[in-house]
Amino acid sequence: MQMKTEELIYLDHNATTMIDPQVIREMESYMDIFGNPSSSHVLGKKAKEGLEKERQDVAELIGADVSEIVFTSGGTESNNMVIKGMINLREPEKNHIIISAIEHPSIFNPALYLIELGVEVSVVKVNRNCLVDPEDVKKEIRQDTKLISIMLANNETGTIQPIKEIARIGKEFEIPVHTDAAQAVGKIPVDVNELGVDLLTIAGHKFYAPKGIGALFIRKGTEITPLLHGGGQEEGRRSGTESVIMAIALGTACRLAKHRLKEDIPRIKKLRDRLQALLFQHIEGIVLNGDTKNRLPNTLNISVPGIPGEKILEKIPQVIASTGSACHEGKNKISHVLSAMGVPEDIAIGALRFSLGRSNTEEQIDRAAELIISCIKELKNGHASFFDNRHGKRQL
Repeated sequence: MQMKTEELIYLDHNATTMIDPQVIREMESYMDIFGNPSSSHVLGKKAKEGLEKERQDVAELIGADVSEIVFTSGGTESNNMVIKGMINLREPEKNHIIISAIEHPSIFNPALYLIELGVEVSVVKVNRNCLVDPEDVKKEIRQDTKLISIMLANNETGTIQPIKEIARIGKEFEIPVHTDAAQAVGKIPVDVNELGVDLLTIAGHKFYAPKGIGALFIRKGTEITPLLHGGGQEEGRRSGTESVIMAIALGTACRLAKHRLKEDIPRIKKLRDRLQALLFQHIEGIVLNGDTKNRLPNTLNISVPGIPGEKILEKIPQVIASTGSACHEGKNKISHVLSAMGVPEDIAIGALRFSLGRSNTEEQIDRAAELIISCIKELKNGHASFFDNRHGKRQL
């Protein structure tokens, strides 16, 4: 029987988020502003005004100058722009980049593409907590190093990387530093000047904007070869007629994030911690994947050794969660992130990622915990009862 949306408990916000109602309203208000923002007539100017207003909102969220924001189609395009665009054919002596072992496929696969072209790529390891050691990054630096790219927060474990220290190393050696902040922007405070990075990726659908819109921060003075050539939009850095409607969506999501982060972070973290406490209290042998402190406030990645995460989620379709990165779904292989962390196979195969968002409630968390615990009890012992429902009330 097909379940109604309202019956589902959505705990997969690191894969994507719903579009915020206010974002939808702002998009609708601009539907009749159809002019090309590059046109000089009144409709073009109106569209351009809207585009630049939203660019300002994106810039303000991350502490950037408005001229440093380039609109893109999302995180994948932004990351490709960086990895491919920083290797300049006019500078053949700079033929080396550094990435980490836990990067998103939109970093890894462009790097593999560059290897085919003769570029050398160093991959920095992480520890059992999914953390990169800045000193390991420093050890990989060479005379021909052109770029360091380390993600800000991991999409699977939520672990937050020491980007400030890595950027400091990059500055010491005059090497541009990029961070893929797709999972961080809109969830935690992100300031490009505090971090010290030269390039930073934003993906709108990770914080309540639609899919298909993102941005790339390019610090003034950082040279990058465009990925797309054409009409020279976005100050020549990304050709193609801009979608004002999608820029409106991203700008609105950024405004909402800026005003809501102070209340969202502690509330969502409290719910995440509640879910973690319930699961660890009632499931024997459960393992936390990732760093206990340096992680996103919404993310919980756990494993039940010996029980595949897929099997658990199959038995409780009401709980919408993930067994790893959404880009890997449908493939029966252990997450490359957990493998890089050195997680044993029997633990990695049981990984579940729960990523919370604004719409989640305490009641949903309690219900999700009940379903997860009962399911695991059934899979382990052949019976499902766990919560004491005496007097119609769960005893937690």
